[in-house]
Amino acid sequence: MTNRFLSYIDASLFHPRRDRIRRLKLATGLIVAGLLSACNNQEGGGGGWPPKGPMVKPQVSVVTLRPQSVSITAELPGRTAASLVAEVRPQVGGIIQKRLFQEGSEVNEGDALYQIDPAPYQATHDSAVAALQKAEAAVPSAQAKVDRYKNLVTQNAVSKQDYDDAIATVAQAKAEVASAKASLDTAKINLAYTTIRAPISGRTNKSSLTPGALVTASQTTVLTTIRKLDPVYVDVTQSSTNLLNLRQAIDAGRIKIAGTNVNVRLKLENGTIYPLNGKLAFAESAVSETTGTFTVRAEFPNPDRILMPGMYVRALVEEGVAPNSFLVPQRAVSRNTKGEPTALFVNREAKVDERVLTIGQSVGNNWLATSGVSDGDRILVEGSQLVRLGQDVDAAEVVIDETTGEVRERKQGALPGEQKFARADEIGESISSVKN
Repeated sequence: MTNRFLSYIDASLFHPRRDRIRRLKLATGLIVAGLLSACNNQEGGGGGWPPKGPMVKPQVSVVTLRPQSVSITAELPGRTAASLVAEVRPQVGGIIQKRLFQEGSEVNEGDALYQIDPAPYQATHDSAVAALQKAEAAVPSAQAKVDRYKNLVTQNAVSKQDYDDAIATVAQAKAEVASAKASLDTAKINLAYTTIRAPISGRTNKSSLTPGALVTASQTTVLTTIRKLDPVYVDVTQSSTNLLNLRQAIDAGRIKIAGTNVNVRLKLENGTIYPLNGKLAFAESAVSETTGTFTVRAEFPNPDRILMPGMYVRALVEEGVAPNSFLVPQRAVSRNTKGEPTALFVNREAKVDERVLTIGQSVGNNWLATSGVSDGDRILVEGSQLVRLGQDVDAAEVVIDETTGEVRERKQGALPGEQKFARADEIGESISSVKN
């Protein structure tokens, strides 16, 4: 049959009137015939064309699991806030004469910010000084009169009533002195308030009013706001459920706490990690009835003013260390029809089997597995689409990049998936040889 098929091909080539379509059909027939012959040889096990080679085991990539101490961190959303905030308002009324600071600049506590017209307050101060001098001047005369009446009253030269009136006059004069001093103190305070000073150290906002504006004491309009940016606070929310799970894990010994100081790292909006570590300041003592969460505050140094109030960040809180734990690459875990996490393993006989795992929280690009794995297990991370359960495989040890979750290193050998193209290449080479 093969000889007749080749003769037909040769005869067709000697007819110049055969068009190009006939030649294309012949070539297509050759390819189909070759593929059918290859399939028959593979299923029947006999010889023939193309020659059958040895079956190649699928090559897969695996990672050997080892117990290790895993740092348990919680990634919590939150926002930054200034450690101190002061809204600057006038304490006396008047016309603003000058703005004495640069908007957006750093100021120290006590620095002058605004100057209100001091003229009316200076006049009140001077009047209070004069009133005090007048009151003090009346005291010596009244006291001298008391001293004279004291000797005369013993001689019955003056009446007892006149002596008592003199004593009362001295007391009244001293009281007027005290009142005048208080008025002078009030005048001094109001005069000092005409220079508005920074209540705290920090960075200023823009000024809401300009020189020439009229202000009143304790007005609602804020002149400017000062925020202290070093240190800066980060307020994050934590679920009460996660807190209960953490405490139960600590009580059961699955997680160990290293001391009382809890370190906190910060992930910024662009995904970068803030270079300086912070610490927990406090946690609220009550859980919100509406959200089921509570607020945790962390404190971070901010010498370069990288963190600004209101920024959205994610705090990485170190909750503890889980000893003798297993990290399973996330790329190796899938779900079955019941929703249970499963993974493929290569056992000691180099066969593929499947297990149901119990996984906890994610740690980077891994899952923290609490059951279903043991020391030395080889979990399949590449080539799962090429194998079936119970099949013999060639396993190559690889390393997973912790930052990306991708395969970083591979031992020498064919990549998983290369063998599925081997038979097709052999068939193509055989067809080419027949055509030639």
